[in-house]
Amino acid sequence: MTLTPLVRDHVAALAPDALPAYVYDLDALRRHAAAVRAALPARVELYYAAKANPEPAVLAALRGSVDGYEVSSGGELAHVRRAVPDAPLAFGGPGKTPAEIAEAVALGVHRWHVEGVQELHRLAEVLATTPQAPVDVMLRVNLPVASGQLDSVALAMGGRPTPFGMDPDTAGECVGLLAGPLGRRLRLRGIHAHLASGLDADAQVAVAERITDWSAELADRHALTFDEVNIGGGMAVDYADPAARFDWTAFGTGLEKLLDRHPGLTLRIEPGRALTAYCGWYATEVLDVKQSHGEDFAVVRGGTHHLRTPATRGHDQPFTVLPVAEWPHPWSRPAVTTGRATVAGQLCTPKDVFAHRQPVEALRAADRVVFALAGAYAWNISHHEFLMHPRPGFHFLTTETP
Repeated sequence: MTLTPLVRDHVAALAPDALPAYVYDLDALRRHAAAVRAALPARVELYYAAKANPEPAVLAALRGSVDGYEVSSGGELAHVRRAVPDAPLAFGGPGKTPAEIAEAVALGVHRWHVEGVQELHRLAEVLATTPQAPVDVMLRVNLPVASGQLDSVALAMGGRPTPFGMDPDTAGECVGLLAGPLGRRLRLRGIHAHLASGLDADAQVAVAERITDWSAELADRHALTFDEVNIGGGMAVDYADPAARFDWTAFGTGLEKLLDRHPGLTLRIEPGRALTAYCGWYATEVLDVKQSHGEDFAVVRGGTHHLRTPATRGHDQPFTVLPVAEWPHPWSRPAVTTGRATVAGQLCTPKDVFAHRQPVEALRAADRVVFALAGAYAWNISHHEFLMHPRPGFHFLTTETP
C-alpha cells in the first residue's frame, strides 16, 4: 500500500530511537470518512465503532463525517464522551454491568443495544431511581441466515450459536415486556443485528435486507412501527490486497433500493476497521537480517505486542521498505539474500511475525519498514506488557490549521 507523502516524509525524518511509532494521516482519514458519508443515502446514519481505534485525535477527526459513536464498555463510554463531548453515543456489547448501565444513563447515552431479557430489567431498574425520561432501546437479535452465507467471513458474530444478542423468539418476548410496565421507562425504536465482519458490498446489502425484512415482519406481528434498524458494521478490509477496498458506492446504492421498500425507516451502520484502517501505519527499523535454514529473517524493533493483528488473523501485514543509505558500523551490513523475507519482532516466540516470506527488492539492517492498514485493531488490541519492551510513539499528522 502506497504511503501518503505526509507519512513517508515524517517516518524518514524520525531518529532510530523514535521507532517503532504509529503514524496517522488525519487528512487522509477525513477525506475517506467524507467519501463514505457521501456514498450513503440520507436515511442512513453513520456511527463509528470506537473499539476499532479509540485514539482521541482519530475520534475528533471523524466528528465532521459521522453521526455518532458506538461504544461497548463503561471505559469506552467515558473515554469517547471526553474526546467528543457533543457526540451521540450508542452503547452496545454483551455483559454490561450494573455500574456501567448506571454510568451510561448518567452520561445520556442516545441508543441502547439490549442483549437480552435480563439487560432490559437491569436498565429499567436503574431508570427507576432517576428522573430521566424513557430511553431508546434497540433489541440486538442473532438472526439465522441462509446456509453458507457467512461461511467465508473473517469473523462471524451471528447466524450461528454465539454469546451476542438474543434469539428471534427471545426478541418477541422482549417486545411483550416492553408493551407492559417496562415500556414506561424503555422506548423500543427497532432492531440491531451485527452478524459478521469481512463482508463485501453485495454481501453486506444481502445481510441488510435480511435484517430489515425480518424486523418489518416482527413489527407487523406485534402491530408496531419500528423507526430504526441497525445493521452493524463489518465492511471488508483486505490485508492481502489493500487496493481492493470496500465498494461504498455500490453499498449505498443497494441501501437506497432497500429503503425504497421501507418508507420512513432509518438505517444505521457502525463500521470501525473500514473507516480507520487505511489512515494508520506502524513504522519501525530493521535491527538485524539473519539467514536460517535457507530463509531470510528481518528482525525489527517492536513486534506483535504492538501490532497483534497479523498474528491473530493469520495474515501477512502489507509493508513498504524505506531504504536508509547510512551504515556507520565497521562490520558488513546484514541484508536479505534470497529476495524474500520473513519480518519478525523482538518477542521470544515464533508467533511474533508480521509477514512471512514476502518478496523484497532489498532489505538491510537500519532500513525502515512501514506496515500499512495499522489504523484499526492494532495498538489498542495488542498485549503491550509481554517482555516489557518500550511502547511505540504516536504521531498524528495533519496539514490543517488548528
